[in-house]
Amino acid sequence: MVRHIVAWNFIETLSEEERKAAGQKMKEILEPLAEVVPGVISLEVRVNELSSSNRDVALIGDYESVDALNGYTVHPAHVEAGKYVRSVTCNRACIDYEV
Repeated sequence: MVRHIVAWNFIETLSEEERKAAGQKMKEILEPLAEVVPGVISLEVRVNELSSSNRDVALIGDYESVDALNGYTVHPAHVEAGKYVRSVTCNRACIDYEV
């Protein structure tokens, strides 16, 4: 199994209300991809609630294999979701590792 963790900050021009809405929309468009994309075991979006963090939102995903993760990155549903994510975030950080 492969774990894929991506973290972003929201773009600075978003108000607090827009940040909350963006986090909720990211959750709504990313988490269901686990039911659509082959090889995805689970996807969870977490929005920062603690001031000790230096990222605003994270995606934690588990995949059957590296090939499944690679398939996810190019799957049309993920590509479409990514358009929205890129419109509201910046400073992407990612780590992938085998579990």
